[in-house]
Amino acid sequence: MSRGEVQETNQMISEMNLDVRTITMGISLMDCAHTDLRVFNQNVYDKITRSAEKLVKTGEDLERQFGVPIVNKRISVTPISIAAGAVHTDSYVPVAQILDKAAKEVGVNFIGGFSALVQKGCTKGDRILIDSIPEALAVTERVCSSVNVGSSRSGINMDAVKLMGDIIIQTAERTKDRDSIGCAKLVVFCNAVEDNPFMAGAFHGVGERELVINVGVSGPGVIKRALEEVKGQDFETLCETIKRTAFKVTRVGQLVAQEASKRLGVPFGIIDLSLAPTPLIGDSIAEIFQVMGLEEAGAPGTTAALAILNDNVKKGGVMASSYVGGLSGAFIPVSEDHGMIQAVQRGALTLEKLEAMTCVCSVGLDMIAIPGSTSKETISGIIADEAAIGMVNNKTTAVRVIPVIGKEVGEMVEFGGLLGYAPVMAVNPFNCAGFVNRGGRIPAPIHSFKN
Repeated sequence: MSRGEVQETNQMISEMNLDVRTITMGISLMDCAHTDLRVFNQNVYDKITRSAEKLVKTGEDLERQFGVPIVNKRISVTPISIAAGAVHTDSYVPVAQILDKAAKEVGVNFIGGFSALVQKGCTKGDRILIDSIPEALAVTERVCSSVNVGSSRSGINMDAVKLMGDIIIQTAERTKDRDSIGCAKLVVFCNAVEDNPFMAGAFHGVGERELVINVGVSGPGVIKRALEEVKGQDFETLCETIKRTAFKVTRVGQLVAQEASKRLGVPFGIIDLSLAPTPLIGDSIAEIFQVMGLEEAGAPGTTAALAILNDNVKKGGVMASSYVGGLSGAFIPVSEDHGMIQAVQRGALTLEKLEAMTCVCSVGLDMIAIPGSTSKETISGIIADEAAIGMVNNKTTAVRVIPVIGKEVGEMVEFGGLLGYAPVMAVNPFNCAGFVNRGGRIPAPIHSFKN
């Protein structure tokens, strides 16, 4: 990096909330397989603690050396429904507990991979894992879970979609004494990616190496400040500014990723350049929309503004690194973005508008608090809608909704930390049970038949 880039980066860090959101070590658990649960768990614990022993210290050393905040150090593992498939058991809750124990031992914030990939159907291991999710997320602190229910090549497994509506409600009930926070650690995907460093959806894909380092960079505040300099100018200038800024932000992530990889002796995987907001003022996607000319997030033009932002962030990122991956683009979580929270409170942003925005954002409906009285069929319907968007548009979509038991529309929920706080949003009250309960699989769209 040149002297000018260093000075510019320092300003981004000190004034614009630039950070490396996470260094995530992916760990394959395929060689931990065993039929005995106790042996499998010991193999998993030993593999994680041995592989990630120096992860947190390395992250802290890099923070001090480069002056770049590294907010989280995380681990992702092979989907447990695959890794534990040979285990003779009817519950994977003990596996979740050993993952939690290992995560605490090495000091990481979260560990992802309590996951199942069921886009075409469930194996015995998949069903055991899904049934274990509510208890697993209730009795652990750092374990995150994900389930992939559809893909553009396979269609949508509606049996899994129906089941996940029930699982989300069960998870909410089991953690109702903590505002149903278990659901904040659970995400349902269509087209899940294997190299995502962000939680709750991170897992170490079966096509990945034995160990890998993936880095997620975030800089909404940097993009916002850059756009303030070109306020009122045409769209060509707007797009060029986003691209140039995303390039600079990605360069920071590339530097940290390469150094982390070198010091840990673990291959570098990808940089995920995602504009992931925080509850801090000045670190908001919604504030970027306002600088672009919208009164509030959710106003007419919001979906177009998000499309511009998402596309140009990716264009700038791929020029800065040969290995941009994960879910790069713009995230729109409600609870983690004070501007989005404000838009909901003012009536500018509804669940339906958020769904429209997910057609062009990085992921989908994220960190949205809904009434605890919402039915499991309605949640399944929301998942089906979002999965359909992902399936038809060949993109990753996801649902992370939190039915907060005992709370209704307009009440506030406090999750704490990066998870933030959120107003409970209204959900369409009309029934979709007859549709959800049909069962079976929605076939893949016609454009899936290409090779």
